[in-house]
Amino acid sequence: MSTDYPEAKHYLLHLSDTHFVARGTHGGMLHDVVDPQANLEKMFEGFERSNSMPKAIVLTGDIADTGEPEAYQRVREVVEKSAAAYGARVIWCMGNHDNREAFYENLLGVEPSDAPYDTVWDLDGLRLIVLDTTVPGQHWGELSDAQLAWLADVLAIPAEDGSIIALHHPPVWSPLGLIRLFELRDQDRFADVIRGTDVRSILGGHLHYSTHSTFAGIPVSVASATCYTQDLQVEFPAARGQNGAQSYNLVHVYEDRVLHSVVPIGDYPTAYTMSGEKLTAFLAMTPAEQLAAVNASVQNEH
Repeated sequence: MSTDYPEAKHYLLHLSDTHFVARGTHGGMLHDVVDPQANLEKMFEGFERSNSMPKAIVLTGDIADTGEPEAYQRVREVVEKSAAAYGARVIWCMGNHDNREAFYENLLGVEPSDAPYDTVWDLDGLRLIVLDTTVPGQHWGELSDAQLAWLADVLAIPAEDGSIIALHHPPVWSPLGLIRLFELRDQDRFADVIRGTDVRSILGGHLHYSTHSTFAGIPVSVASATCYTQDLQVEFPAARGQNGAQSYNLVHVYEDRVLHSVVPIGDYPTAYTMSGEKLTAFLAMTPAEQLAAVNASVQNEH
């Protein structure tokens, strides 16, 4: 088929803020009404219908709500099962609700550590840099001098297809008073390190709603939560978490651009359908034939 856009060179699945809790102490429920595991499983069930194969699954923090080992083990089981079906790598980021020692041991399967989890992934030429913006015992975020120096060293040599940074606290403004208390601090220092480098996009979480912005001239994409979301219709500076409107993001990386798509979790009433076979036949038509087919379809509907 003819199109101005070729297939994406890289394809990632970006989700955030799963906030799993232990079954033993909470019955697996968050705030008594949210079932984080059921929501995540529903997300993957919906995604699998698309029959697409992401290169990696990126989770931008707050994997567990209170850092319980059992919660990490359960979320890892759910995610790795789906990742195996896609042949995708799983990339974890630390969030302010996570516990570093339990994160290392129960998600990464290594010795516990209290060191920030900063690492680099090579996704067939696309470099994905994980930054740990968490501050133990706090909900706001920061990047230390040592972390920024490490990042500068990593970015000193451009990657074949550029770099994407994944972190929990996104460098974006929020209309919610609650979020402003817990944002990433000293953002100018971060901007000075990444400005003019090969960083093509920044992936974040933390906010519990989807949003997009730019930072140091670089696009920022925030994935909403799979557990619960923030209501942006509340009167400032109030906050209201809601058990609905959860979503995840698709990230398509092209030669000259990065496309971020927000996908709601769940099933909704059907307005119309078009099978893959019919769409393929439609795309094979000439422009005149396509117009005639569309006009005929509209007339039949009325």
